[in-house]
Amino acid sequence: MRFDVITLFPELFEPFFRSGINRRAFESKQVDVRLWNPRDFAEGNYRRVDDRPFGGGPGMVMMAEPLWRCLRAIRADRAEPEGAPAPVVLFSPTGQRLDHAMAVGYSQSAGAVLVCGRYEGIDQRFIDACVDRQISLGDFVLSGGEIAAMALLDSVARLMPGVLGDEGSHQQDSFNPALDGLLDSPHHTRPEVWEGPQGPAAAPEVLMGGHHERIARYRREQSLALTARQRPDLLAQAREAGRLTPVDEAFLRSLKKL
Repeated sequence: MRFDVITLFPELFEPFFRSGINRRAFESKQVDVRLWNPRDFAEGNYRRVDDRPFGGGPGMVMMAEPLWRCLRAIRADRAEPEGAPAPVVLFSPTGQRLDHAMAVGYSQSAGAVLVCGRYEGIDQRFIDACVDRQISLGDFVLSGGEIAAMALLDSVARLMPGVLGDEGSHQQDSFNPALDGLLDSPHHTRPEVWEGPQGPAAAPEVLMGGHHERIARYRREQSLALTARQRPDLLAQAREAGRLTPVDEAFLRSLKKL
């Protein structure tokens, strides 16, 4: 799979590619990422890529022409088959929110061209003519699309075979179908009793008992309780899809009585 990233700040990605367990995916080219600077495709001595917005207003707008030239160079370099170009993704506050299902979809694809906007935005004519999809991280504004691009690449890389130390690790992530789209349960590790700021705090005894069925049920209940408290929308989706068992529903009813 190959992702081509259009960015004015390619240097921001270098530490990301070299750090953490996901670097395995980038070093092995399981997730092949190539960086393209639209300034390299701009004209003039100053390689200008932005200008003032028509109609006035604050800030600058990225120009369509350098982006279009950059995109054409990417298309040529990818040598894509006729009629099957990689989708062009723009990170924008107006886009669909990035979620687990979207990351899974890209992890099973041939990749995409990721466009990182800057300044006040990108000339709408480029968006209308060239962008296939817009993605957002949430209802807030970033200085540019680079952080959002790294979030997508990170979420895709960890799904690649052999990247995580435990092949089943991501199966227990929040939002995963293996958890019926619910939040993951809390985790604990040594010591068994932590001398914290509020006094001794013991790890749940059931997790240390070695009874796998009880541990599985405990984690399921913790997942249900946490989701009900923090993300009731996810619980409603799981219920609507028929993913909650009668035992799950009985546990949730018991929570309301507390």
